[in-house]
Amino acid sequence: MAHERAGTPALPEDLVDIGALEDAYYTTVPDPEDPLQQVVFGTSGHRGSSLDAAFTESHIVATTAAIIEYRRGAGIGGPLFIGFDTHALSRPAWRTAIEVLVGAGIEVCVDELSRHTPTPAVSHAILVHNRAGGPEADGIVVTPSHNPPRDGGFKYNPPNGGPADSSITTGIADRANELLREGLTAIPRVPFDRAMHSDLVVKYPFSTTYVDSLKNVVDMTAIREAGIRIGADPLGGASVGYWAEIGFMYNLAHLTVVNPTVDPQFGFMTLDTDGKIRMDCSSPNAMASLIAVRDSYDIATGNDADADRHGIVTPDGGLMNPNHFLAVAIDYLFTHRPGWNASAAVGKTLVSSSMIDRVVANVGRRMVEVPVGFKWFVPGLLSGDIAFGGEESAGASFLQTDGDVWSTDKDGIIMALLASEILAVTGKSPSQRYAELTEQFGDPAYARIDAPASRAQKALLGKLSASQVSATSLAGEPITAILTEAPGNGAAIGGLKVVTENAWFAARPSGTEDLYKIYAESFNGPDHLARVQEEAQALVDGALS
Repeated sequence: MAHERAGTPALPEDLVDIGALEDAYYTTVPDPEDPLQQVVFGTSGHRGSSLDAAFTESHIVATTAAIIEYRRGAGIGGPLFIGFDTHALSRPAWRTAIEVLVGAGIEVCVDELSRHTPTPAVSHAILVHNRAGGPEADGIVVTPSHNPPRDGGFKYNPPNGGPADSSITTGIADRANELLREGLTAIPRVPFDRAMHSDLVVKYPFSTTYVDSLKNVVDMTAIREAGIRIGADPLGGASVGYWAEIGFMYNLAHLTVVNPTVDPQFGFMTLDTDGKIRMDCSSPNAMASLIAVRDSYDIATGNDADADRHGIVTPDGGLMNPNHFLAVAIDYLFTHRPGWNASAAVGKTLVSSSMIDRVVANVGRRMVEVPVGFKWFVPGLLSGDIAFGGEESAGASFLQTDGDVWSTDKDGIIMALLASEILAVTGKSPSQRYAELTEQFGDPAYARIDAPASRAQKALLGKLSASQVSATSLAGEPITAILTEAPGNGAAIGGLKVVTENAWFAARPSGTEDLYKIYAESFNGPDHLARVQEEAQALVDGALS
């Protein structure tokens, strides 16, 4: 149930105390024996709040030192590219990491003006460097993505430019927690001001490098010549300066940065569905302000704080469901990118809409269905075997027009620009195009619900086998597949997916709360979806009992 103030402007009592947040970062000493205060890498790095002793200077010193040990063991000898977003804890953590990196004698590439840097700009910079040859580079992005203002985040990108997979992050987290237990006094650090003036810190033109290359991945000429009126809302995030530079560099006279404000309290936001401030560009409540002015633009877009996610708003359709835009993007790209390899596949997460499957089949491409997490697309994007990788949570990236890799992390900026390219080239908005797809393939109903589960039950769900499910039908249709491994790469789902001809559901344990998530979809309408959800919960509860 939505909070009573969801979608309304934040009030003073909703705002975090920035001073208290920063003080806690520097003064709180975490308990390394408390699981809630340890370093834990989820699908996108370690996240937490200093107010909970879960994201402190100690965590960043230990994690950075662990990354240094990893990169030495892996023979990574090039520079490390580091960026940070606009959350209050991001700049302090960025400063701490630089002190430790320089203390270890590692060359560090920082933004030339010490500005905020989107995740895709860091990924792109790593790939540009490594494409030129020489010792390989890697990177760190200091961001909790779209999380509330009280949170901090810290993620590692190895030389492939994408999110590190669990084989890397598990080792980094384990070593960081060992260092927390041992104490951090032996880890060398160079005071920040001295570090920034050392030869080891290189001022890198993240923004110019990224923006100048956009013409290689999106048809910027078509957007300019069509005069598309673009309203770009950074939601107070790291893309704010990038959108301004995009408009200037490509002479997009009708591009407006809707809200250029950068405020670590994010006090300009409307509250998300649960009543919290969250920069979720796929949430109608968090995007309420942009949706309200949609008639002023042909295409309005939002990005989260590190710009790895996208939200697409059209005058005729409002905020598009992320699954809907993924389907439209795939349909368009694979019919308008002649430079792509004819055998290049489409990657999707297994909780994304089956509309994507039908679109992919229609354009004659192969589907690679993987577990939740963008990291699974990284090898395919890097090699060109996957031309587009997207996930249901509004994250995607795709290849350059010549078929070369662009980024191996999610890129909300190119996805936002793609919406304008689609309108410029086809004369139809993405929402209009999705309506046409539903006439061709059906109109699915899709939703996610949460159900309570203990830690023991969550652990059991993550290890379920298909043989533990005895059901043969779901909502009146025969079950055609019971999956605990992703069909695209054989990796464990960490849960369960059950499929019929016209519907499916997937159940996964939450990584942070005592519940599990049920994603479900039906091409037989909302009433059938409700039956799928009800039977899915009963099926999972039965397997967990």
